Amino acid sequence: MSKDFQYRLEYTALVVFAALLNRLPYRAALVLAAGVAWVLFHVVRFRRKETFRRIREVFGTDTPLPKVKRIAWVSLRNMAFNCVEMVRASRIDKAWIDKHMPEFQAKVPLVNTLIKRHRGLIFAVPHMGNWDLAGWACDRYGVKMFSVAAKQKNPYVNAWISRQRENGIRMLERGGGTLRQILRLLCGGHAFAILPDVRMPTPDLKLPFLGRTANLGRGMAMFAVSANVPILPAIFTRKGWGRHEFIHYDPIFPDPASDRNEDARRLTEAVMAIVDKAIRDNPEQWFWYNKRWVLTPLPEKAQQKDHAG
Repeated sequence: MSKDFQYRLEYTALVVFAALLNRLPYRAALVLAAGVAWVLFHVVRFRRKETFRRIREVFGTDTPLPKVKRIAWVSLRNMAFNCVEMVRASRIDKAWIDKHMPEFQAKVPLVNTLIKRHRGLIFAVPHMGNWDLAGWACDRYGVKMFSVAAKQKNPYVNAWISRQRENGIRMLERGGGTLRQILRLLCGGHAFAILPDVRMPTPDLKLPFLGRTANLGRGMAMFAVSANVPILPAIFTRKGWGRHEFIHYDPIFPDPASDRNEDARRLTEAVMAIVDKAIRDNPEQWFWYNKRWVLTPLPEKAQQKDHAG
């Protein structure tokens, strides 16, 4: 089987399943997604061993198995729910936001004020709840937002995901002229959504996170420093099945008088301290299944290269 034929089969299966989810009422689509997640978790045991290990790495090897299972199960089920909402992104309008995120409207003025005052804003949104809602919800209330995403291996699936996300957020592909585009948009009244809880594959900022040392990217902070815009840490949590809560913290501002690299470290550390506490308070809301486990040490060669540099 050729790669292209395999990619087309995967894309066809995705489109058919997406069409089914779109035909169902929202609650029924969630029930179907929960059923798929149940099979993956209890029958297929999708990445269960590794996910259990990660949870115990953070909360301790003596964490009771029922607690570990619950965190892992709800995290996977919530991801299935996120997929339903991505499929139905074009149907998420202001009325849907008001119904499912009733407190969001009251928080929009702060976002608009920060953007107006500083010309732009960075949203630090970790992999909690349905993080894609940051773009869709802001768009429905007139906030222009963009983000950067890595390209998926399957080009047809990659294009589909981009179309769904672009129902409310402008997506830039990582690489190429992205840096220049980001700075232009940041200085032009846009909000930049960044997922900060991602391990970098090459040496960068070594910071405390979840009781370990993580290799985190300084990109979020360097964009804030370069554009002189604040970072707004924001956490999304799913309440039950179809309700969402948007929690934002005090904005964190760059210091033009500081050394750029030192300021980047300070900004990143401040954001990650908030994310760390949010994960510990509501661990089932975080996506523990990420292939790029944030606490995985760098390969020895990369560490040696870092020391040599």
